[in-house]
Parts: sequence; structure tokens; C-alpha cells
Amino acid sequence: MTEMVYGAVPTQVGEPILPKWWRTVDKWTLSCILGLFIVGLLLGLAASVPLATRNGLSNFHYVERQVVFGSAALLAMVLTSMMSPTLVRRLAVMGFAFAFVALAFLPIFGTDFGKGAVRWYSLGFASVQPSEFLKPGFVVAAAWMIAASQHINGPPGKLWSFGLCITVVLMLAMQPDFGQACLVLFGWGVMYFVAGAPMLLLAGMAGAVILAGMFAYANSEHFARRIDGFLNPDVDPTTQMGYASNAIREGGLFGVGVGEGQVKWSLPDAHTDFIIAVAAEEFGLMLVLVVIALYATIVIRSLTRLMRERDPFTRLAGTGLACMFGVQAMINMGVAVRLLPAKGMTLPFVSYGGSSLIAGGIALGMLLAFTRTRPQGGIADYLRGRGRG
Repeated sequence: MTEMVYGAVPTQVGEPILPKWWRTVDKWTLSCILGLFIVGLLLGLAASVPLATRNGLSNFHYVERQVVFGSAALLAMVLTSMMSPTLVRRLAVMGFAFAFVALAFLPIFGTDFGKGAVRWYSLGFASVQPSEFLKPGFVVAAAWMIAASQHINGPPGKLWSFGLCITVVLMLAMQPDFGQACLVLFGWGVMYFVAGAPMLLLAGMAGAVILAGMFAYANSEHFARRIDGFLNPDVDPTTQMGYASNAIREGGLFGVGVGEGQVKWSLPDAHTDFIIAVAAEEFGLMLVLVVIALYATIVIRSLTRLMRERDPFTRLAGTGLACMFGVQAMINMGVAVRLLPAKGMTLPFVSYGGSSLIAGGIALGMLLAFTRTRPQGGIADYLRGRGRG
């Protein structure tokens, strides 16, 4: 039935998995992902040494851990990208269920590591942030529901996906983690828009988000403190935002030189949330533009290939993953230049962090799987098939 609807052309029978993967994967996107990982290691060498020194560890302790986490992330990405969209969907839904349960038990068994938000499970030798693994699973699960609602006599998948989205957003907001909550809501909104949501409904959702923000500002000291700091025209030079802003100004076009930056000695999150400030100070605007170009290429290439995709689920899930990936990068860099209030969000595939790297590798593997070249036939094949019927 699927072949009757979407069309199919003969494929190379018995072709080994690896050559088939290499022939069909988007090599531009793959190259840009590897480029981001290399940039992350380069910046890790610059940014993590002061933190290792303060903690009494070897100079390159965090870089070595990032190599381990990054290698695992790249392996997970390649293995995931070799899967079919159907297998990706099944595994992603199961992964989402596990991450959802882990998120639900965070208030009981989680820890905040002194940062004021309970987002992690401490394993002793490492920590796990369930929300990082929840995001790609949620996108795939919601896309599956929305696509199912487009079938004749299909279930009310759009309503189910909306209910699931609101549940996840509320759970994240309770941590509190408003940045990840907004990211999940944005991902769902993009997929719903691509599926044909009316503009009036999306405008209503935007209004609801504004009202929720006002409520959070009035009732959450954590949220209000970050908004007040963002709106204050005078930036305290001794705060993270002050250090980051000064580092970006000092860097100029070509930077102050490798190893010559000072912001990494002042920022506790220089290797994670504010790593772009280290890049701007030591390597200048030129490296920042390269990083932006890499992210833009991944998103634009993915969306361009998805525009030719005729399977609704694959198109929706890929669009949600690509847009969420790009917007997370925009939010991280926007916070560093003070265009957005502080969110506590990593720069995908560049910032240090095991959960962020491995979950990012899985998400990008899903995206590569959805954007692989597949035989689908032209629209004329579908019309001729209907004419013969």
C-alpha cells in the first residue's frame, strides 16, 4: 500500500549496509557535524584548563572526557543514521518513554549540583540529564502522532501530541528549565505548522506562551532574576553575562590569540554554556562566523532534502529535529551576546557535556536517517497509478 501511494523504484538488491549508507547519506551535513565536533575539541583545549586546575585535575581532563563522550556520540550518530525511518521511530518512541519516566522521577532522585535547578542524575563517575534525551524522542513521537492523524479514519494524533507537549513542558518548567521547555514547545509548533495548522491557532499559542511567561515571572524567583538581569541596561561586569560580553568585545575580528584569552579564568561555565565567548575572545569573529555557517548549513541542507520527502512522518520528524537543533544553537549564542536572557543551554556538539553530546549524536543520527536519499518516484508516477485504478 505504501508503494502504491508514494511510489518506488528498484534498488540495488543485496547491497551491503555501509556502501548503501555512504551512497545515500547527506555528506555535506555529515562533514559539518564533524566540523562542529573538531571546533568543540579546539575550544575545549582553550576553555577547560582553568576549570581542571581549580578542581585539582590534570590540565586536559575535561578534553579527554569530551573525546570519549564525542566518540560515543559519533558512533551513536552513524549507527542511528543507518536505520530505516520505521526503525528510528520505534526506538525513539521507546527511548522517549524511558526519558519521560526518568524526568518524572527527577524531583525525588535528581540533583542540582548547586545550580538551583534539579536537572541531573548523579552516577558518581558522571551525570545524566534526561531532558537532553527526551527532546529527540519527543519530536519523533509527536511527529508520528501528527502524521497518523492525516490518515483516513486516523486517530486524533494532533490533539494527543499537543497533550503530550504540554505535559513535557510543564515537567520541564517545574525543574525549573524554561529554556528546554520553550525548545520543546517550539519543536512541536514547527511540526504542527508544517502539518497545516491554522495561523489563528498558532497566534493563540503565542499569546498563551506570553501569559505563561508573565505568570512564571510573578511566581518564580529564578525566572524573574534572569529576566531582570536581561532587561537591566547596566551589565554587572562581575557576572557571567558581563564577562562574556567583555570577552566578545575584546576578541574583535581575529581574536587576542590562542591561549591568550582571560574569560575562561572567570567564567565557571566557559566550557559549556558560554563556550562561544571563549571562541570570540581567542579566535575572533571569524571563527564565530564559521560556527554559524556550519549550523546554518546543517539546517538548510536538511530542510531542503526534507522538502522532497513524501512520507508525512519522515518529513515532520526531520523538520522538527532540524529546527530544534538550529534554534538551540541560536539561543546559546544569543545569550552570550545578550540578545536573550540566560537559559543554561549548551551549544550543540560544541559544548562540553556527556548527556548533551551523546543525545545530540542520537538526534543528528535520526536527522541523517530521515534525510537519506530514498527511492520515492515522481508525482507523475502516483497520478498514473491513480489513472490506471
